Amino acid sequence: MVDLLKTAEATEVEWEVLPPEEEARRASLEPLFKWLALVMDQFLRVPGTKLRFGLDPIIGLIPGLGDTASALISAVSLVYAARCGVPRIMLGRMSLNILLNEVIGIIPGIGDAFSFWFKSNVRNYELLQQHLAAPGRARKGDWVFVAIVLGALLLIACLGILVSLFVLQGLIRLLSPS
Repeated sequence: MVDLLKTAEATEVEWEVLPPEEEARRASLEPLFKWLALVMDQFLRVPGTKLRFGLDPIIGLIPGLGDTASALISAVSLVYAARCGVPRIMLGRMSLNILLNEVIGIIPGIGDAFSFWFKSNVRNYELLQQHLAAPGRARKGDWVFVAIVLGALLLIACLGILVSLFVLQGLIRLLSPS
């Protein structure tokens, strides 16, 4: 009897009741994040190994623009997740993954190796799967956190574009006959 009570206490689950149309919107998120994780982080395999990578580290090889483009692709899925009602704290964690990949990705060489290892889109897909399996409620302060993280992501993306423009301008000056 005591074991039965312990089991009942251990399996207590917090429920979130959603209307059917809301469940359908959230269910449409999983294929998008799965596809993004596959294409950006696991599309190719190193022959003879279990190491997988996607377009993210390849795109990241383009100085400045590559990491910014990768972050913007990931941010589009984040906006879609927000429109589908994913809790803000989950959006904040996903944004932080994208932000880390962008910030460290800017560093030549090291950033590409980090993108190869970190796989921010796979991490975001796993976070979404955890949330869909056991949805939790967001707190009131989550909006502030998400706004700060998204603001930082936007600032870093803009700085990446700016650096890219300076690099392109320098290349044009270098290659143009004077």
